[in-house]
This record gives sequence, C-alpha cells and structure tokens, in this order.
Amino acid sequence: MKYICIGKNYYNHVKELGNGKVPEEPMYFFKTENAIPKVPGVFPLPDFSEDLHFEVELAVRIDLDGRNIPVEEAGDYYSEVTLGIDFTARDLQRRQQQLGFPWEICKAFEESAPTGVWKKLGELGKPVQGISFTLEINGETRQAGNTADMIFPVARLISHVSRYVSLNEGDILMTGTPEGVGPVGRGDVLVAKLEGETVLEVTVV
Repeated sequence: MKYICIGKNYYNHVKELGNGKVPEEPMYFFKTENAIPKVPGVFPLPDFSEDLHFEVELAVRIDLDGRNIPVEEAGDYYSEVTLGIDFTARDLQRRQQQLGFPWEICKAFEESAPTGVWKKLGELGKPVQGISFTLEINGETRQAGNTADMIFPVARLISHVSRYVSLNEGDILMTGTPEGVGPVGRGDVLVAKLEGETVLEVTVV
C-alpha cells in the first residue's frame, strides 16, 4: 500500500504558497504505509520541525490494480472517498526547495497521513468533482474547499500517475489541498467534514 499525494492542485493554494507557477501537469510524491497513524485519531508532533502544517484533502481509495489507465476509464478504479490530512513540515519543505532536493523528508514521515471513514460515492449523491469539505481546528473553520475547484480532476490524476507507476488495490490517492493551510500545535483538535459530516477527528499530542 502506498499514498500518492498531489501537490498544488488548487489555484488559491498555489497563490498562498507563493513559491511557483501553477503546474502544467499533475505533480506527485509518495508516502509509505508508515504514514498511517499508529493510534487512530492521534497525531504525535515530530521533534524535527518547528513549523508543522495541516493540509486537508479528498482521499480516493484505489479498488483495482492498473497501469496506463485512460482518463475515460479512471472511474472504474475507485468507488470510495474520504478526507485525509497531509501533515507537512513546512520549515523542512522550504529548505528542500532552496536546495533543490525532493520533498519526502518534509512529507513522508511517520504517522503523517491520517484518513477518515470511507464513504461510497453513491452515498454522497454527488459526482467526485462536486464534493465540499472543511477542516476545523478547535472549533474554527480553517479550510473550506470543493473538488470542483481542482486544477486536475481525479480522473486526470489517476491516468497521469498510472503512466509512470502501477496503481494497486488499497493505494490512497491524496488529491491536493485548498487554501487556508497553517500551523498546528500540541493539544489542537482537527475535525474534517465531508459534505457536512465528520469523517475524521485528530488530536495533536
């Protein structure tokens, strides 16, 4: 199992980062299964970052193995979605960008990608590119997005990534975050809601 994580997939998030142009094609990186929290609902703050940020994202679980998947067939490869949080060591990310190094050190660390309760798309009653979601921290809404605003839709992401690497049953596609990202601290409680329903709650310890 692996996480395929998409960067810079919402225009306003690209703008708030202020560190580059809108990508011309999907950009992605990986997290391993080590990113699954050891204790559900708990995120241990790592000791190697002084600027740890939250990023809420629509997560898509892959149902079938596939390679070189055409865009028009991508919908056959998933049936469930949820929300996940891509925790990011922003200070390490800035250093990596300055050095021209890959991002894994600031993204693919232990327990960095909690995901919520999976929902069948049919239960939501909306197409994958019309789903609203929010992230609250300590009761305050900090991120609000809709998948209609993605730069690259889910079908394009699946097709693009599968050109370079096989997708496997159980893989999780993290589809990018909208604007509003920011730091978290010990004791913060993060609540992610999909179409108004809580699917994930995480406490920072």
